[in-house]
Amino acid sequence: MSYMKYTPYLYLIFSLYFFYDSIEKWNDPQATPILSLLIGAVALFMFFFRMHFAKKMANRKNNS
Repeated sequence: MSYMKYTPYLYLIFSLYFFYDSIEKWNDPQATPILSLLIGAVALFMFFFRMHFAKKMANRKNNS
């Protein structure tokens, strides 16, 4: 399960992509930049949540 330590960084990459996408769509009247902003915000939240959860599990493993 070594891939689990890399998955938070995928969320960070997705977040950066969707924030970039929303900036690109900002002046286009037909586009929906708000949706890209929301997805980017959720991905950023998931990055911090996963990092916090991984640190919590590492501390639990060391204390056992």
